[in-house]
Amino acid sequence: MPMARDAVTTNNNDWAGRTETTKGVLTLEQAGMLSGALSHDSESFPPMKAGAPLPPLWHWAAFPNFLPLSALGPDGHPRRGGFLPALPFDRRMWAGGRVWFKGRLAVGEPLTRRSEIMAVDFKSGATGDMAFVRVAHDLRGANGGAIREEQDIVYMPIPERFRPPRSLPPPAAPLFDEALEAGPARLFRYSAATWNAHRIHYDRTYAIEVEKYPGLVVHGPLQATLLMDAAIRHSGQQPVFFSFRAVHPVFDGPLRLQATPAEGNTNALALCTIAPGEQGISHQGMQARFEHEE
Repeated sequence: MPMARDAVTTNNNDWAGRTETTKGVLTLEQAGMLSGALSHDSESFPPMKAGAPLPPLWHWAAFPNFLPLSALGPDGHPRRGGFLPALPFDRRMWAGGRVWFKGRLAVGEPLTRRSEIMAVDFKSGATGDMAFVRVAHDLRGANGGAIREEQDIVYMPIPERFRPPRSLPPPAAPLFDEALEAGPARLFRYSAATWNAHRIHYDRTYAIEVEKYPGLVVHGPLQATLLMDAAIRHSGQQPVFFSFRAVHPVFDGPLRLQATPAEGNTNALALCTIAPGEQGISHQGMQARFEHEE
């Protein structure tokens, strides 16, 4: 059995059920930063003010971890350990998640989040051993709104060279197709708004030479939020459920947001980001599902 797996052989017994509770708020200033990072030429967010409805998924910026620089690892993440398990892998990524919405939250509203580690599971793939950590968050606002969220975090070794996964083609006949630029300025703004120091999003030399990517990596949560905003724009509805899954890394440059009808549900959209690939062949980067009430 590989050493990495031996390091936490009792992973679920040791970590599943571990909890923490934190207080948070999305301030007016943070909301303005997010608005600037997510802005789209087809529609701008209205000026933010205290008490305004919190756009869905913006709660991801409401719980910044103000650690000192000395507490960060070489990748810019907080050093391994703390609430999440100290797994012996050098690459950490947010691979996907599921979010349920009840009511609405507001800018400036006090928030409470209870987090629990649901599972720590090891798998072996083409790139070797990896671990998946599933974390559940129950978030409540002072005014009664609530969010239930499950996050899938993947830990894996850094490869010797970049090996892209199988590419999935864009939808044949999307309901909408929006173009935007996911360049360094947008990535920097989103990292700043979410207090995310992971170097693959802003340090090109590190991303290429250390983590073996061909460019800066577009945040998974950024892609998810851009898809959420596009779904709300085109449907005119607010979500009751949203899920997302990264299927291919996306690098800084042009990006498209597309949607098709979701199979088996007239109140849902199947969403995806589309990025250019090798030889000019575009591929899906993130897949998502947006569901709203009737």
